[in-house]
Amino acid sequence: MDAVNRKIVGHLLRDGRATYADIGADVGLSAPAVKRRVDVMLARGEITGFTVRVAPEELGWGVEAYVELFCRGNVSPGTLRRDLATIPEIVRVDTVTGEADAMVQIMAGNMADVERTVEAIRASARVDKTRTSLVMTRVIDRPARSSSAEGA
Repeated sequence: MDAVNRKIVGHLLRDGRATYADIGADVGLSAPAVKRRVDVMLARGEITGFTVRVAPEELGWGVEAYVELFCRGNVSPGTLRRDLATIPEIVRVDTVTGEADAMVQIMAGNMADVERTVEAIRASARVDKTRTSLVMTRVIDRPARSSSAEGA
């Protein structure tokens, strides 16, 4: 990835709704040239999609929790995806190193929703145990790798 593409990605990380013209003005390219570069980065898998960031509390998601998953035997990422994708309160699942096999992020309306979600996770025959931590205050929340994408 060259320096111009890093600047384009950095701009998109700051404002995913920016127009190609706005990005082009920032990086010194025409709007069509920016679009071509974004299309190429999408095709190569460097950009995997566009998303929206929300204010969880404004959507009624007052409780955030992280659940460590401890599984029986080896469980593939694909199996975790199949087992957990249908639970709407789960917003992210990552396989991790250490004692746990995976880390699951939950956004829920209240503690009863967290409990119901954790029970749904535990219902998987592959899950041996879970350990849940509740978020008290989100201190830093920024897009992943924004500094490297901007070339900083």
